[in-house]
Amino acid sequence: MAHKPTHPVTRAAFGVGALVAIAILANWLVSLTPFGNRGQDFTQNKIHTLSDGTRSIVSQLDTPVVIRYYASRSTAYMPEALKLHMRRVDELLKEYGSLSKGKLRIDELDPQPDTDAEDSANLDGITGQRMDDQNLYFGLAISCLDHTSVIPFLDPNDETMLEYQLSKAIAEVSSSSKKVIGIMSALELGGTPAQMPGQRPAQPWVFYQQLKQSFQVKDLGMKPTTIDPKEINVLLLFHPAGITPEAEFAVDQYLLGGGTVVACLDPFSVAAQRSGGGGNPMMGGGGGPPTSSTLPTLLGAWGMSFESTQVLADPTYLTAMRTSPNGAPTDAVAILTLPQKAMPQKDNIITKDLESIMLLLPGAFTQTGSVGVAVNTLVRSSLQAGFVDSMRASALDPSLATSVKAKGVAYDLVTHLTGNFKTAFPNGKPGEAPPAPKPEETKKPVGQFPAEVKQEAPKPTWLKEGVSPGNVFLIGDVDAFYDPFAYRVQNFGGMQMATPANGNASMLFNLLDQATGSKFLIGSRSRAAVRRPFTVIQEMEANFNKEAGAEIANYEAKRKDAQQKLSDLQAQKSRGSDLHLSPEQEAEIRKLRQESVETSKLIREKEKDLRRQKDKLAGNITLLNVAVMPLFVVLFGLALFIKRRSSTRAR
Repeated sequence: MAHKPTHPVTRAAFGVGALVAIAILANWLVSLTPFGNRGQDFTQNKIHTLSDGTRSIVSQLDTPVVIRYYASRSTAYMPEALKLHMRRVDELLKEYGSLSKGKLRIDELDPQPDTDAEDSANLDGITGQRMDDQNLYFGLAISCLDHTSVIPFLDPNDETMLEYQLSKAIAEVSSSSKKVIGIMSALELGGTPAQMPGQRPAQPWVFYQQLKQSFQVKDLGMKPTTIDPKEINVLLLFHPAGITPEAEFAVDQYLLGGGTVVACLDPFSVAAQRSGGGGNPMMGGGGGPPTSSTLPTLLGAWGMSFESTQVLADPTYLTAMRTSPNGAPTDAVAILTLPQKAMPQKDNIITKDLESIMLLLPGAFTQTGSVGVAVNTLVRSSLQAGFVDSMRASALDPSLATSVKAKGVAYDLVTHLTGNFKTAFPNGKPGEAPPAPKPEETKKPVGQFPAEVKQEAPKPTWLKEGVSPGNVFLIGDVDAFYDPFAYRVQNFGGMQMATPANGNASMLFNLLDQATGSKFLIGSRSRAAVRRPFTVIQEMEANFNKEAGAEIANYEAKRKDAQQKLSDLQAQKSRGSDLHLSPEQEAEIRKLRQESVETSKLIREKEKDLRRQKDKLAGNITLLNVAVMPLFVVLFGLALFIKRRSSTRAR
């Protein structure tokens, strides 16, 4: 019995159905592989692409790292903003996992009341956020061996910092020990014992105590002979007043060996002055450190100069100080309060979240020439800044406000140098003669004259250039981190409590956290935000407010005036039943009511006009998405079909 042939339409339908099923199945299978989580990022700021630093940190993991991802997914009380941010975090963690080659495990936990997941969250120090009588969890705990770092709450407002915080935490927990900070300073940062019986000892600086809580601190003194970059993760030069050429050479070799240098210099340190008068008996003592510090040899080799004999004054960023007997403010032009406007790199981790910093009698850095390193300014002065006498500035001389001679230059106050550095000591260590050339270790052939003995050039025992790109951070002030200017220190029952008075300490610790976290984090930036404002609409609203704002304000004033007069007349009428308004007063009331209605109409018309413009823009965008792009695809396909058809006919 012959089978009835299948209709062509039926075969085509089965074929299309099979093709769709194969496509869905293949897409699902690919999504289960690391390759399936990769794609092309065509966004403007590459917001879906991990930075090169993060890729290096994750790909070089040699010990398994576990990320416990706590998220209350099953609750109905999760705000929509957190749900949207949760999806972004999910995608980011998948990207981390796909790069780690199995070294990074992500455990997703939903902490419900009285569950093991809730107990685990509490053990990790993640207590959740109270919302609508519900305890909502949304945080990360990153662990490696016995080290754990916690991000207790993933705030959508901190979206741009998430990658940096996560990469920093992975770098920290995968390290076996605390990072080591070596300190060279002419100041007694660790405090001093009492000089005489009955006197109180000098307390350690607050920032120094905080350093010892987070890092392993090693005091190197001011005359180290060698500094090992394998032992010292970051070298902090904190007011290196009177540094010797031999010590500068040690710093030079440390940097060329792969180290990171943070140098806080000062043309006039109040802290040094108070600790001993800067070596001047007239200033309170002769044993204190000099008030001025610089790096005379190194800075030139780094392509920078530092004004160490005068301080920088800036009328734009001056600070009002209440010092006069009557409490009137005095403008301190050399005590600078620097807002975000003075921090040009808006996405830099170090300065991104700082509202302002305060520098006291600072110095300034100037680039003197190109030496093969990049200069990235973190904080700078205004164009109105100029140098003034240190002593007059320290005395808050009010006449300085009108005597600053600006050169139209914005000076660097905090800056970052990175690149391949070259030695500042091409002839080797100061005070040591270069090694004498040695004759070649071969027997002199018969008949060869002594003058013909070949001389072998000696191999240098020091580095002449960096073995890898180096990093130097320069800060033109020391007093910015001195307790009276950086903290509010209070004593409670013999315990010292210190809270930051400004963003100074945060800036320093942001810098040190980045420098010690991993060499791949140095110079890293914050991510661009996924949420992007509708800038065209914002510009329309701004233009509307600018053009129509004055007119609307005038309408509003007229309407309020008319309503006030109307209220006064009606109040007069209500106070007595025998009070009769004249025809003129009645006409005035009708006129005022009419003016109030008309001005309200004019305001509504202006606002309607703005809404019409917004709706028109939204309609054009919708038309572009719904009609124009599909039409473009159809036309492209039709053109391709015609081209292939023509090629077939030609054959």
